Amino acid sequence: MEAVMCLLIGAFLTGAIVWLRRQYAEFYGQLSEDYEDNFPIFELDQCLRGEMICEGLIFGPLGRVTSTFAADFTITWQDEKGVIDEHFRYDDGSTQVRQWRITKQENGRFDLQADDVPGGGWGVTSGSAAQMRYPIRLPADAGGHVLKSIDWMYLTPDGTIMNRSQFRKYGFKVAELVATIRPKEV
Repeated sequence: MEAVMCLLIGAFLTGAIVWLRRQYAEFYGQLSEDYEDNFPIFELDQCLRGEMICEGLIFGPLGRVTSTFAADFTITWQDEKGVIDEHFRYDDGSTQVRQWRITKQENGRFDLQADDVPGGGWGVTSGSAAQMRYPIRLPADAGGHVLKSIDWMYLTPDGTIMNRSQFRKYGFKVAELVATIRPKEV
């Protein structure tokens, strides 16, 4: 009986430590307030504007690179509403098109809509960072699963944006994306 009790207590403590680490010490534990005093300031409609280039890597659940990509973004703003037209080219020759529709709200908050984002998402800017949370539906040839996404963008002093995203299914990380976004040279 004592061995069973020790096993149960050990399992509970292990689960609690894993949960606490994920909530407060890992990527998911970041808060927008963590960046509120950082510079330069990430002004959504100023930092994401015009013709931009995105280049990145996608990591699978085991931490290995599973795909690379390059993309062209065209970003326009009309008052508080923005549209990001994304055209991706992947290393396997496939392409993907997505259009984000963004509506700025008060206090750095914004709403997100895209055709493969069921129910939409939300975001917030704070200091030099922007956080977005949304569900995303994978293409049918990738299973059509809906994943929970958390997306962080960090503005660097030269205007380049570093993007890191994690995608989860049933709470388990199934993919991660790391990319740069920068103005297209004219």
